[in-house]
Amino acid sequence: MPLTVAVQMDPLDSIAIAGDSTFALMLAGQARGHRLFHYDAEDLNYRDGRVWAKAHPVTVQRVDGDHFRFDPPVSLDLGEQADVVLMRQDPPFDLGYITATHLLERIADRTLVVNDPVSVRNAPEKVFVLDYARFMPPTLITRSLDEARAFLAEHGEIVVKPLHGNGGKAIFKVGSDGANLSALIEVFNQTWREPHMIQAFLPAVAKGDKRIVLVDGVVAGAINRLPGEGEIRSNLAVGGSAVKTELTDREREICDALGPELKRRGLIFVGIDVIGGEWLTEINVTSPTGIVAIERFDGTDVAGLIWDAIERRVSERG
Repeated sequence: MPLTVAVQMDPLDSIAIAGDSTFALMLAGQARGHRLFHYDAEDLNYRDGRVWAKAHPVTVQRVDGDHFRFDPPVSLDLGEQADVVLMRQDPPFDLGYITATHLLERIADRTLVVNDPVSVRNAPEKVFVLDYARFMPPTLITRSLDEARAFLAEHGEIVVKPLHGNGGKAIFKVGSDGANLSALIEVFNQTWREPHMIQAFLPAVAKGDKRIVLVDGVVAGAINRLPGEGEIRSNLAVGGSAVKTELTDREREICDALGPELKRRGLIFVGIDVIGGEWLTEINVTSPTGIVAIERFDGTDVAGLIWDAIERRVSERG
């Protein structure tokens, strides 16, 4: 059944198509006969119960530098003229992001929004994961330098990162001597009003940080991301590299624990991060990535699995 799909994402001319998960989803949806529209979250409008955007009908192709074609924009009523909205703009998870979830929530009873906007708003990456603290490394959420010092004294080495950061940005390792910890907390407190995440440093990160993708609560595949030279961060966006991997028993236990809740919340496309085969660090629900690399290593059509789940949910709505 052909669907009308509105893709809320960053400008198409800014993406790297070789590894971009949203672009892979668009290609797969187009191949199934779905009609695609593109708009930016800043183009959302609300009036008298209607939510609409100035959206471009778009076709895509895997040709670098010539990967999309826009038709003239139309005023697309997302509650009446779209079957699906893919909410795929990149973080930061700021007030603009949160406002977009509030607006899309208004039409979620008529149009399938992926991922569910209420659940996205209530499940930020480094906060939702606290529901599964039994799988996490020792973790402190604080703005207090004294608390950070006490945590460092207990664990020897720590990692400090923004609570709502993304893409491996602003992640710092602090050694046992505590050098620069006070300056770092000072800068973090000046930059962000919310508290910060501090975790015990896991030496196993040198062997990689596994991205596991779940589709409607079921494992679809995984890659292991290795940090670059001189780095503790393994995010592909900051120079990490992907390699083929298999799940450990502990990782399967984590996925079994998360899966039913992800499905219940309407979080169809989720990427979780696990270090050392056992330590859950994030549950990525805003704009998860990794499906292109998984297909490259395993041959699994994760984009197809995501569309299967979307089409099934649309059909169940009647």
